[in-house]
Amino acid sequence: MMTDPELLLLDEPAAGLDLGGREELLARLEDLAEDADSPAMVLVTHHVEEIPRGCTHGLLLRAGRVVAAGPLDDVLTDENLSATFGLPLAVQRRRGRYVAWLR
Repeated sequence: MMTDPELLLLDEPAAGLDLGGREELLARLEDLAEDADSPAMVLVTHHVEEIPRGCTHGLLLRAGRVVAAGPLDDVLTDENLSATFGLPLAVQRRRGRYVAWLR
């Protein structure tokens, strides 16, 4: 962040972190998301629980094709997540974060 970037591209930033490390990282990303002076962020993840509070939009892809795009609450639905991963999944938002499980 020392070079004052205009865009942060984060590709699986929590990969390899333990639970504590992941939560500390997400707390920092949430701080950035709330700061109007912070750069825009693009976060790639396969785990909905790694989406920090403050993220507003999502894009779900399957085999390079768009399954859903738009505001997170519209994109992260049981139907869209199930279509993306090819499994019967359920997703719920709890305390500003998402969690998913096999139905």
